[in-house]
Amino acid sequence: MSFIGSVVRTFTPFYFLVEPMDILSVRGASVIMNCSSYCETPPKIEWKKDGTLLNLVSDDRRQLLPDGSLLINSVVHSKHNKPDEGYYQCVATVESLGSIVSRTAKLTVAGLPRFTSQPELSSVYKGNSAILNCEVNVDLAPFVRWEQDRQPLSLDDRVFKLPSGALLIGNATDTDGGFYRCVIESGGTPKYSEEAELKILPDPEEPQSLVFVRQPSSLTKVTGQNAVFPCVAGGFPTPYVRWTKNGEELITEDSERFALRAGGSLLISDVTEEDVGTYTCIADNENETIEAQAELAVQVPPEFLKRPANIYAHESMDIVFECEVTGKPTPTVKWVKNGDVVIPSDYFKIVKEHNLQVLGLVKSDEGFYQCIAENDVGNAQAGAQLIILDLAPATTGPLPTAPRDVVATLVSTRFIRLTWRTPVSDPQGDNLTYSIFYTKEGINRERVENTSRPGETQVMIQNLMPETVYVFRVVAQNKHGHGESSAPLKVATQPEVQLPGPAPNIRAYAGSPTSVTVTWETPLSGNGEIQNYKLYYMEKGQDSEQDVDVAGLSYTITGLKKYTEYSFRVVAYNKHGPGVSTQDVVVRTLSDVPSAAPQNLTLEARNSKSIMLHWQPPPAGTHSGQITGYKIRYRKVSRKSDVTESVGGTQLFQLIEGLERGTEYNFRIAAMTVNGTGPATDWVSAETFESDLDESRVPEVPSSLHVRPLVTSIVVSWTPPENQNIVVRGYAIGYGIGSPHAQTIKVDYKQRYYTIENLDPSSHYVITLKAFNNVGEGIPLYESAVTRPHSVPDPSPMMPPVGVQASILSHDTIRITWADNSLPKNQKITDARYYTVRWKTNIPANTKYKTANATTLSYLVTGLKPNTLYEFSVMVTKGRRSSTWSMTAHGTTFELVPTSPPKDVTVVSKEGKPRTIIVNWQPPSEANGKITGYIIYYSTDVNAEIHDWVIEPVVGNRLTHQIQELTLDTPYYFKIQARNSKGMGPMSEAVQFRTPKASGSAGKGSRPVDVGPDYKPPLSGSNSPHGSPTSPLDSNMLLVIIVSVGVITIVIVVIVAVFCTRRTTSHQKKKRAACKSVNGSHKYKGNSKDVKPPDLWIHHERLELKPIDKSPDPNPIMTDTPIPRNSQDITPVDNSMDSNIHQRRNSYRGHESEDSMSTLAGRRGMRPKMMMPFDSQPPQQSVRNTPSSDTMPASSSQPCADHQDPDSSSGAYLGSAQEEDAAQSLPTAHVRPSHPLKSFAVPAVPAAGSAYDPTLPSTPLLTQQAPSHPVHSVKTASIGTLGRTRPPMPVVVPSAPDVQETTRMLEDSESSYEPDELTKEMAHLEGLMKDLNAITTA
Repeated sequence: MSFIGSVVRTFTPFYFLVEPMDILSVRGASVIMNCSSYCETPPKIEWKKDGTLLNLVSDDRRQLLPDGSLLINSVVHSKHNKPDEGYYQCVATVESLGSIVSRTAKLTVAGLPRFTSQPELSSVYKGNSAILNCEVNVDLAPFVRWEQDRQPLSLDDRVFKLPSGALLIGNATDTDGGFYRCVIESGGTPKYSEEAELKILPDPEEPQSLVFVRQPSSLTKVTGQNAVFPCVAGGFPTPYVRWTKNGEELITEDSERFALRAGGSLLISDVTEEDVGTYTCIADNENETIEAQAELAVQVPPEFLKRPANIYAHESMDIVFECEVTGKPTPTVKWVKNGDVVIPSDYFKIVKEHNLQVLGLVKSDEGFYQCIAENDVGNAQAGAQLIILDLAPATTGPLPTAPRDVVATLVSTRFIRLTWRTPVSDPQGDNLTYSIFYTKEGINRERVENTSRPGETQVMIQNLMPETVYVFRVVAQNKHGHGESSAPLKVATQPEVQLPGPAPNIRAYAGSPTSVTVTWETPLSGNGEIQNYKLYYMEKGQDSEQDVDVAGLSYTITGLKKYTEYSFRVVAYNKHGPGVSTQDVVVRTLSDVPSAAPQNLTLEARNSKSIMLHWQPPPAGTHSGQITGYKIRYRKVSRKSDVTESVGGTQLFQLIEGLERGTEYNFRIAAMTVNGTGPATDWVSAETFESDLDESRVPEVPSSLHVRPLVTSIVVSWTPPENQNIVVRGYAIGYGIGSPHAQTIKVDYKQRYYTIENLDPSSHYVITLKAFNNVGEGIPLYESAVTRPHSVPDPSPMMPPVGVQASILSHDTIRITWADNSLPKNQKITDARYYTVRWKTNIPANTKYKTANATTLSYLVTGLKPNTLYEFSVMVTKGRRSSTWSMTAHGTTFELVPTSPPKDVTVVSKEGKPRTIIVNWQPPSEANGKITGYIIYYSTDVNAEIHDWVIEPVVGNRLTHQIQELTLDTPYYFKIQARNSKGMGPMSEAVQFRTPKASGSAGKGSRPVDVGPDYKPPLSGSNSPHGSPTSPLDSNMLLVIIVSVGVITIVIVVIVAVFCTRRTTSHQKKKRAACKSVNGSHKYKGNSKDVKPPDLWIHHERLELKPIDKSPDPNPIMTDTPIPRNSQDITPVDNSMDSNIHQRRNSYRGHESEDSMSTLAGRRGMRPKMMMPFDSQPPQQSVRNTPSSDTMPASSSQPCADHQDPDSSSGAYLGSAQEEDAAQSLPTAHVRPSHPLKSFAVPAVPAAGSAYDPTLPSTPLLTQQAPSHPVHSVKTASIGTLGRTRPPMPVVVPSAPDVQETTRMLEDSESSYEPDELTKEMAHLEGLMKDLNAITTA
């Protein structure tokens, strides 16, 4: 930094020569706290005690010495008055320069003399070490001395006083006997302890076991202090004591800092950080060794790594005093300016932990700044001076005028960008630099920011506070100096969403084996009220974090795993959301007793008196801590109450000896931790041998020896000696080329075969086998064998795996398991063999095998195709040997919903029927199962919601479907979805098709018709729902036709009534069965199969209009948004009616027609409200309106009721039973293609003899309340849309009954009316009859 042109003052040396140190004093003594400082001008010295200046002028006990030290005469100290004890600090001040403070020194006054323990009568063997207790307060320990027989005791290396005050006497001699007491001399009258005798005993005759009289305890010392580890051991022979540090021998002889005192205690002088560690005292007397250990921790007072440096600065600048400290524990740092503590603020900040940053300097900031570091064991200070220079007077020459048009072009929460124009005095401004002075409004401390290069007219001011008003001014500077300042500019920063900072001091500690308590403090930057905290925790090694909301500053998490490490962190929340997370803290839950028993306990009788136990540890995750050992309990089976306990170490076996011969014992074992014993295994029994085997002689010769040579190995097998009464400890196998003594191998007594490896091919080997025991080896048995040449293939390929099984787990996963007969019975793999699994599917035929290797007896095959048959086989490989492939196992993966849509969707118009289209498609390429049906969606609006599209179900796997009664010259969009047993697949892309324009129209609402031989022209009347115009026939002719129709109708009604009455009873049961066979409701429209009509058109009513089925669905699906039809929909007769009816009848008789037709009813813009599964049967061919479940009483919700048909030949409306929906009061209808003349149809008067009983049960739907508004007179719908508007109809499509039942039901269908309608129809009939009578008489 350049200060050219400034009036430079020099720094003034000002520092302490001597600073006060910590002092331990006694009551009544005089104390001097030293202090001396240096400055050119003699400084004024003052003293602070506990932070408050002392008034020494009127103090008669405390006075200031000429050098600045403090003298305290006759220290005062009592239980309730301790005016002199405390912390003292020296303050040096030079007028017009500043002040500095010294380090803080502690004056401790020793308490009143008091013994916490006193010497006691004791005795010691000559040569051993003795200890005499005299425990006092730590402050008093330096004032303790000892007397022997009332005479002062001189101390040396052999007679040593511990820091606690106790006395150690090493290598005791007869002269050490006597009476001892300790005395405290802390000023005033000495205080004596009780007197105790120390007796010196002669050497004992018997060896005495080693014991510690005093063991070392862990210490914490400050560098420079001395540390003493007492270690006193007693016993005979006299023990020798040595020390190790961190397991390494500690050399104390000729060492400057390590020395042994009083028979074995360790003295460490002038402790340093390198002395930290574990110290072990080892006492050894040749008979035995004992040891004890203790830790040494070392604390370090603060030391400066970097001291603050003197600084020159100008006003408005920012400066940083640097200060680096070290110490143990880590020191805290505070800053002092001229003797007063600096309180952090917006302008005085502690940065990088220890440095002091001062922002926007003002003249009053000059002075001396001190960095004071402090920890538990000391404090230190280091200072520096700040001088603020005055700006030099400008040199001769013109100065710039004020910069113009200062504006804030960018204002954020924490920064502002300022721009301005050059001063009038220098329009170019290339050589000008600028200083931007800014401050918070109302604060007189300005900060300055300089532009980075000459000529720059903008600057970014950073590190501002949000929602704060700042005042800015800009000053230009040229080579002559600073010019005029611009006018002040006030700018307010943006407000900021303030989130909480991290919660400080987060700590976690385990409260139990399953709980951890976490505590924290309120965030320093809370930025508004903290609403709650979220505590996150996670098991170490896992990746899923759990959290819990906490209102306070601590929480105990329970239900954790025992003896498991967890990490914890905390996030504070305020009204703006989550703040900054804390660092993770890691803690392990406490250990507990194991939660499971050891595994695989096996017993083996070794002889007549011992049994060997083997086991495995408890399962992983159940140890609940470190296993410290195992507890074995055993008892005789005959005496269950007499249990013996044996505790072993962490080894996984134990030999139990001292048992009775020929006796059965029960054993159980439990694992132990430091917390106790876990659950035990079940009792397992074993029996000792009846008699011990003979081991007074060597074993006899093995009874047989067999060898089987291979290329580079020979398999040796044998049987044990015939005499089983001699102990066999094992077998010795010798082998070599030509001689059996080249190599010898010993194996266990249980082994019966061995493979000698690494032999030469085509070589002659001699092999010997001997049994041996502790006496020696028995008689050998010899065999010879020639290894095979290399060219000879291995005669023993491995056996293939057996029992291969395929277990299907999902649509793409199959588990393969197998057994390996070349393994032992427990199927445990102990060698390096591995298994190869291969699999393939036969579709397509040229599929290649896929393979995978496994080292266990199972393998999980993944990535398979759904609903696909796979074959699997396994082979085993060991070294260079492999088996053949095993027998194959087969498995078919489970089905999955189709994952691709149907393909190649095409739509064509049916020839000769412009309003009928045929949809064709191909199955999806990824059907993933057997396709059970398709759904065709179509709509005139490609962007409509899918639930507004009309639905056409197709049952089975047919790939074509007809849709009838579409509007001519209208674009339709079609989508198809496939279904299997698992559900629906994706939809195909929409396919557009425009129906052809009208051709050959026969006038509004009419079309050319197929005229059959018995066809009678239709009539039209006021009741026609189609509104067809009356044909221009002669009126007389019309009357004749009407009469003929009426007469024929009445005759047919009577005949049918009689016929049906006879059959009613027999079919009633079948009708019930038909009702029960209906499988739930469907939201899909039924496929209407057309039925061939009888020749007489008038007979159509009997077949066409009978209700097919009572829907069992209590919750019909409402249909909305019908697709509009044009006027051509309104037609008296469809020219395809004959063929339609023909097809419908065929379908009822069980003959499936290829062309699947659909009636209009289901096509009225069905709106799917809920998805129903397809039924395996074709949907029912009728569409019925039934009340929704919420309006229909429970009592009337049974799906079917038994009805007697009042008159099945009513002549009209026979297929369109009127049912009332209480919710909507709509007329309901089976919507089926109907003849226009049905509008004439009325219920006929029951013929005499017909079995009509008005009291017979009716459908429950008719018991609903009749509507209050007029009932629509529309009773049927023709193939086209009705020629009037009508509300949306609820439509239910039940599934079809069996074919035979359907046929019966057609013949047995009934017509049911509501009372109002029956009255109207009867009146209508009477009017017609009168008209007929009038015509006849005319």
